[in-house]
Amino acid sequence: MYICSGTGVLLVPISYLNHYILLFDELNLIEPILKALQTEGYTQPTPIQEQSIPTILQSRDLLGCAQTGTGKTAAFAIPMLQLLHNPHANAKGPKTPIRALVLTPTRELAIQIEESFKAYGRNLPLRHLVIFGGVGQKAQTDALHRGVDILVATPGRLLDLMNQGFVNLRDIEIFVLDEADRMLDMGFIHDVKKVIAKLPAKRQTLFFSATMPTEIQKLANTILTNPTKVEVTPVSSTAEKIQQSIYFVEKNNKKDLLIHLLQDKSIETALVFTRTKHGADRVVKELLKVKIKAEAIHGNKSQNARQRALTNFKSKETRVLVATDIAARGIDVDELAYVINYELPNIPETYVHRIGRTGRAGLSGTAFSFCDAEEREFLADIEKLIAIKIPVAEDNPYAMSWQGLMAKASTPAKSKGRGGAGGRSGGARSGGPRGGNGGQRNADREPNLSGAKRSPKPARKA
Repeated sequence: MYICSGTGVLLVPISYLNHYILLFDELNLIEPILKALQTEGYTQPTPIQEQSIPTILQSRDLLGCAQTGTGKTAAFAIPMLQLLHNPHANAKGPKTPIRALVLTPTRELAIQIEESFKAYGRNLPLRHLVIFGGVGQKAQTDALHRGVDILVATPGRLLDLMNQGFVNLRDIEIFVLDEADRMLDMGFIHDVKKVIAKLPAKRQTLFFSATMPTEIQKLANTILTNPTKVEVTPVSSTAEKIQQSIYFVEKNNKKDLLIHLLQDKSIETALVFTRTKHGADRVVKELLKVKIKAEAIHGNKSQNARQRALTNFKSKETRVLVATDIAARGIDVDELAYVINYELPNIPETYVHRIGRTGRAGLSGTAFSFCDAEEREFLADIEKLIAIKIPVAEDNPYAMSWQGLMAKASTPAKSKGRGGAGGRSGGARSGGPRGGNGGQRNADREPNLSGAKRSPKPARKA
């Protein structure tokens, strides 16, 4: 990890800065917050927390480059609560103006961020609220009317309520833009710019992004003033404590391999990733047939259904949550030990975000990934990005060798009526592995949430 401040760059290895184990009570935090952290079981800050909290407490702008699982939410929520804490200004009674705004791309992230403010600020009189689309607005507007100190919002619902006159940003003291690269990838950047235009010029801005494409860097340059930059764990890295395995398997055997793995009762819960919404629903259907309780979470589900599925998974009422990449950076489950890539992503950075759901906060985790003949190019790209060879798991009834996988890939697919196994027009469409997905239309795919802009490679001939 390196830190650079302002326009001049000072590169300092974290091994030099972190020469002893720092504790939260050494970060000049107030007693109510320290008690809340103790209740949560937190004693030692992560690197991004250790470097961000003192900077934010100095009311300085911050540019944080951090992938998922590094403790980013606490890095900004904890010092924000301290800066906003004012017992006299926050006494219950008259309506309070919105003093802090956190803008984040998805409903799941927004809900989890607000839950973090609730946990860390449990001993403070600050009021916080989360607003997002997909549900009725009355409960949200009623809470706004009563007064809110900290507002966590998604761009669409925020702009809607601003246009209706329910939200005014003129008193914002601290603005947080979270997951900025994902905002760009999901098409929210124009909405973000509209929100920023309504903020007061004099404010503290905290800007977080896992990657820094050109447009995101330009946006950061326009809204930050002499920021301190904190950068930890580049997107190409995977947590050291995540044990990764790759399973070479025929596509038609994936469901049986998944069921075989889940026969291991030590896997109490597992987060399973698919590339498509209908694919997620099919996996859930297969698991329910064998009495494995599973639910799906993806863009076609209502907000209430998505939140219910996530709540059931966190409470372990549901053993398996099957998700598309809309959830790759939006699910934060304490002590999640297993992630399974039922289908490999065609964007290698997405693999890092997916398996980053486990091995969080220094804990260990396990990531299983299934690779069929059509996905071998995806695997090569992933291993190139993370700079390691993922160990091959061969001790299972459905194991294939790499040679067998290559031979399978070189065998022409037989026609199966309306397009065979590869799609509607006979065999795999041009575009290689992405085309060979059982005829699923592109509309079934969730948006690319990786921050990378690239097309999938066509499959090479063996």
